Amino acid sequence: MIGSLTLDQLRVLVTIADVGSFSAAGRRLHRVQSAISQAVAILEATQGVLLFDRSGHRPTLTETGRVLVEQARLVLASAARFEAVATGTRSGLEPELVIAIDPLVPTAPLIDSLSALSETFPSLPVSFSTEGLGGSLRRLRSDSAAIGICLLLPAVPDDVTAYPLLRVRMLPVVAPGHPLALLERPVAPDDLEGHVQLVLSDPVDPAGANYGLSSSRLWRFVDLGRRLDFLIAGFGWCRMPEHLVAGLIAKGDLTLLQIDADSSPKEGLAIYAAHKRSRALGRAGRWLLDDLRQRLSPPTPG
Repeated sequence: MIGSLTLDQLRVLVTIADVGSFSAAGRRLHRVQSAISQAVAILEATQGVLLFDRSGHRPTLTETGRVLVEQARLVLASAARFEAVATGTRSGLEPELVIAIDPLVPTAPLIDSLSALSETFPSLPVSFSTEGLGGSLRRLRSDSAAIGICLLLPAVPDDVTAYPLLRVRMLPVVAPGHPLALLERPVAPDDLEGHVQLVLSDPVDPAGANYGLSSSRLWRFVDLGRRLDFLIAGFGWCRMPEHLVAGLIAKGDLTLLQIDADSSPKEGLAIYAAHKRSRALGRAGRWLLDDLRQRLSPPTPG
């Protein structure tokens, strides 16, 4: 019966399993052996199960006891996390850190900072949200995420504080058998206009603002992986993040287009660490933002 169950009873049960006897558990918990025996007897009586076989020289766990010891470990670990979150919140640590990441953002440059965050705040629950184009900014504005690692096009909005972290090069690519790949010259803008362009769009407003459009024939996607599938299958062309297609280009699964007088930024798209200007970050959010900036932000020109 859950109402009669206490964390202390579970702690006694796990300690006995760990140290091997009632007497050793008493020493570990600084209690007399009779108190340990009584705690186990009450636990068995209230739950209606036999946890220990007492027919031998020393009580041993029954099959039910072995299973319930593992359940007890889970409950105690969960209780410890509960206590850690409460303790952290009292000291200014957010109860959970939610990070929204745009689909075009590479994960690899973020790993070191996120690993260090886990080591610095080991009890902090962290949630990640990867949505379509514009999703990170929406989550910041709705207060459902504290930090966004995102593109901010065409400019940084006034209600957001943002710090540039890195740039992502967008490469124009197409399947090897596509007509654009078979041209024996640089691709002209007029060549692109007649072919399907696979466009990554905002899932909330697919017909809204888009950037880098070069064709009158658009297929719109809200999922980057789905767009890549169609790209490899030869349904059209598009610009893809270099970190996602460099290996495919090297293997010959995709062809890099040479576009004549290409107006896309050669340095790539800026990726920002951002938060809502009117929402103060907690301790972990501030720590992560500072760490990301130290590791990734481009140096200020001297």
